[in-house]
Amino acid sequence: MVATRNPAASSRLLLVKVRRLSLATESMPVLPVLPRGLSSSRRAHVRVLTRSIAGSRRLMARVTTATGLAACLTLAATGTAQSAAAQSGTAQSGTAQSAAREFPTPNRPISRIVAPRWIDEVDRDAFGEAEKVMDILNIRAGQRVADIGAGDGYYVRHLSERVGARGLVYGQDIEPRYLAMLRERVADAKWSNVEVIAGTPGDPALPAASIDVALMIHMYHEISDPYALLYRLATAFRAGGRLAILDQDAPTDRHGTPPRLLICELGAVGYSRVRRDDMPDGAYVITFRAPDAGTRPRDAADVRARVAAANCRP
Repeated sequence: MVATRNPAASSRLLLVKVRRLSLATESMPVLPVLPRGLSSSRRAHVRVLTRSIAGSRRLMARVTTATGLAACLTLAATGTAQSAAAQSGTAQSGTAQSAAREFPTPNRPISRIVAPRWIDEVDRDAFGEAEKVMDILNIRAGQRVADIGAGDGYYVRHLSERVGARGLVYGQDIEPRYLAMLRERVADAKWSNVEVIAGTPGDPALPAASIDVALMIHMYHEISDPYALLYRLATAFRAGGRLAILDQDAPTDRHGTPPRLLICELGAVGYSRVRRDDMPDGAYVITFRAPDAGTRPRDAADVRARVAAANCRP
């Protein structure tokens, strides 16, 4: 059953749009111009939440140089995720790029990577998002979990607490500035059960048979080589491994993924849907069973054939 939106959740979605634009340019005002007709309670809620924008900017400034920040802001406004990687000197090697091109590209737009987090952590905690997702997946002590596209580590923090000293969390990302933020945070917090992994758009770079669960939180629509990444991610799962994707039910060029499109694309690479859970803010979580040796595509050519047969379109 699809959850009904409430004023607080609707306000949160409005703030998300404001924050993404604010992080893309320092000239954006911290306090948004609220639309006419918005109730007084929702106006108050949005005005309280917008204070988190300034905090996010201070966090960004703390871990980047002035030159690096200016470059990041320019890229966020005009570049793609691939151009950001190339200009920061961390683009894939020629061999890796050639390998990525062996895999098909999705028949849909791809959103740019514009922020290291979805919304301020204090406000996000108030919604209980991370706890809900971890409960859905029954994440528990001793498990090994990967956060793909970890950003500045919001889910890494919660996962580290949940899996405990006997567990392990991989915080993975492809953006150098986000990885720098995450490494600093892990070191400052002394999370001994967290490893930071630098991947590429087509390869999560996780060890083989290393994880029980992988998460992709509000980022699937930003993956430029989803079929290559999903194919290589499959080898990182232990037996019975699961992948959970949290996203908005929106077009991929509006920072969401329609559920039917998501199920089609993952199915083409051997992932099978287990369940769907709707979140209070209108987002959804779909859990997939990772492919095993019998259901995983043999190679890139097999992926191309399966994707062509599936004909996944928005």
